[in-house]
Amino acid sequence: MPTPPRSVPEVFLGFLSIGARSFGGVLPWAHRVIVEERKWLARADFLDVLALCQFLPGPNIANMAVVLGRRWFGLPGALAGFLGLMALPFVWVLALAALYADWATQADVRAVIMGIGVAGGGLFLGTALRLGQPLARKPMALAIIAGCFAAVGLLRISLLVVLPVAVVLALASARQRWL
Repeated sequence: MPTPPRSVPEVFLGFLSIGARSFGGVLPWAHRVIVEERKWLARADFLDVLALCQFLPGPNIANMAVVLGRRWFGLPGALAGFLGLMALPFVWVLALAALYADWATQADVRAVIMGIGVAGGGLFLGTALRLGQPLARKPMALAIIAGCFAAVGLLRISLLVVLPVAVVLALASARQRWL
């Protein structure tokens, strides 16, 4: 049973822990902290909030920090969530940029950067597979996913065209109880 955070500082610290561990992708850590460790949301609620945040401009998890913080504690919660998520990465990016400017020509440094990119991609793929498990049993959801992939990835149709069509199809499918 999900239990929301009890205070604004708890929201700040929760999102701070997500930001502190999120090299290469925030989504896997956000899911782990919010759903599995702190149990602030159920998996289905996490996916609902994530879906909403994907339509908003800006980074998905930053949007989620604002949306959830506001849900729980209004404007102070929204600020705490966003600042908690961004505080350490901001400092680390500045420090790493300064170091990278001096060491970018080193072959070992480039190899480490490539390895970090591969690890981030693996984390993202693992999270996508875990979160997509409920959809695997729904043929219409798989058809919509495959259609979006084909339209954007293979046919190079703009995401601005594909997303509204996908939303209409998903809503119609949900009304027919196909999703």
